Amino acid sequence: MLDDTRLAALRTALEAQRTALRHELESHGADPDADEVALTGDAGFSDRSHSTEERARVLAVTNALRSNLRDVEHALAKMDAGTYGTCESCGKPIDPERLEALPWAILCMECKQRGIAG
Repeated sequence: MLDDTRLAALRTALEAQRTALRHELESHGADPDADEVALTGDAGFSDRSHSTEERARVLAVTNALRSNLRDVEHALAKMDAGTYGTCESCGKPIDPERLEALPWAILCMECKQRGIAG
């Protein structure tokens, strides 16, 4: 189980990760609190295919960042609710070493290896 010191360290790591993800989303022209991206049109692109390729890349990156941000915010909400560190599938404790490696983990290794969604 997680002691208070370890839990505080994990909260600090999650909060730092949340800040970094929000900043990175903003640097890509995305509002971290919305599902849209403000692209600056085709300015500076030499041809339309390059513009389309760049737009697709930015959208893929921002979608991945938003997904990570949702995972981090979910973990912080679980901390606030007192359920952090409990597998969302089987209800068993998640190994503290797994949480240190991936603080937003929602599944224990056994459930993750079985391929349970999450």
